[in-house]
Amino acid sequence: MQRIGNLVGGKPVETTSGRFSGVFNPATGEEVAELGLSSAEDVDAAVRAAKAALPAWASTPPLKRARFMFKFKELLEANADAVAREISREHGKTHSDALGEVQRGIEVVEFACGIPHLLAGEFSRNVGPSIDTHSDRQPLGVVAGITPFNFPAMVPLWMYPVAIACGNTFILKPSERDPSAALFVASLLLQTGLPAGVFNLVQGDKTAVDAILHHPDIKAVSFVGSTPIAQYIYATAAAAGKRCQALGGAKNHMVVMPDADMDQAADALVSAGYGSAGERCMAISVAVPIGDRTADALVERLLPRIAKLKVGPATDKDAEMGPLVTRQHRDKVIGYIDAGVKEGAELVVDGRGLKLQGYENGYFVGPTLFDRVTEGMSIYREEIFGPVLAMVRARDYDHAAKMINEHEYGNGTAIFTRDGDAARAFADQIEVGMVGVNVPLPVPVAYHSFGGWKRSLFGDHSIYGMEGVRFYTRLKTVTARWPTGIRAGVNLNFPNLN
Repeated sequence: MQRIGNLVGGKPVETTSGRFSGVFNPATGEEVAELGLSSAEDVDAAVRAAKAALPAWASTPPLKRARFMFKFKELLEANADAVAREISREHGKTHSDALGEVQRGIEVVEFACGIPHLLAGEFSRNVGPSIDTHSDRQPLGVVAGITPFNFPAMVPLWMYPVAIACGNTFILKPSERDPSAALFVASLLLQTGLPAGVFNLVQGDKTAVDAILHHPDIKAVSFVGSTPIAQYIYATAAAAGKRCQALGGAKNHMVVMPDADMDQAADALVSAGYGSAGERCMAISVAVPIGDRTADALVERLLPRIAKLKVGPATDKDAEMGPLVTRQHRDKVIGYIDAGVKEGAELVVDGRGLKLQGYENGYFVGPTLFDRVTEGMSIYREEIFGPVLAMVRARDYDHAAKMINEHEYGNGTAIFTRDGDAARAFADQIEVGMVGVNVPLPVPVAYHSFGGWKRSLFGDHSIYGMEGVRFYTRLKTVTARWPTGIRAGVNLNFPNLN
């Protein structure tokens, strides 16, 4: 069986803890690899490699750092299909969905290619008599990223291309549930000729996470995952004096106004609610139709669309939705469906008990739809992270907006309407970090930034885009006055970086 280890100083390295965990194919339930779990000493070895590489890399001109990103982008594009297969094998999402994940990651690499411009500071001449002031953004040092299972290639690419382009060295701790995609992408990065130690990868569980959080030479930590863990990451990193951005969970609402195109809204709900088996922090998990007539019309359109969805393994090119990532997570999602029934919600479509011929041991849950959910129910309050869509019937627009603003999460939301006034008021007044207008998954493009509000984000900075550049750098402002009479000698050579 394949054994998966670390990548330190540009070379594969086995973990030393003697502890291992299984990596499974969620479509079949079969163990496909054995993952070494890093010790604190393994993490320290990666930090030492990153620290040794830091001085030369931080002093490398941004243009030269950008050239590594250009090569990396080319390699990712050439190997996108292979990366997607790695994702599907251990996560379970369909091949087309995995390809979409890879593309969104590539877009952040593309953004990082512009780092010379992104790091350009400000300059003010003659702020005083013969005095000039300029600002500069400088790297933090050794930084780290801890990433989730649901986007094993994309979320790491949200972090380290920007961090490295800014002049930092990086340590990645991917999810232990599906580690191979991150390791494969890392091998492509090293093919660019990136100096050894600039990027390192450590596998592991909480032991590795805690070692990262407490290591004195790691200056900043990025995290994406559930809210309880995000709170722990942020509090622990802050107590250790580290800069931290910790993106947590979500409960994303989609408001459907009476004037909305109901077919468009139904398509959006099915796509955003059941894509990737609901294992997206931007998945729409709560539909909020305004009034019973709107709700009835929406249910009427949802049912045939849900019935047509094909659930299956990634090897089935016709499959639209795959399994959940682990047996434990599948059982947790089923437990939420059981709770919804017990609490009195109307179970319109039941995804429990789904068995596929030849894949009886897979971790499948079919698309599930609840109607007449109320705000006190656990399936409304808590993040389920599975293919479970809950419909809450709002009396009017104000009721819907109040419902969203009072929820503990504030990651993403959307409104479907033809009314520009309603859409503008929604975008302005709703207390959520990312808002879609007739767009169900308002994930910002790479040159904007991704991040929620309330208990969906801990820290001052969102991820990637200019917020990412600011997170991975610190501002220095220089005020200077030079004496007159200093002159350089003659040099007729054309200036260059070499």
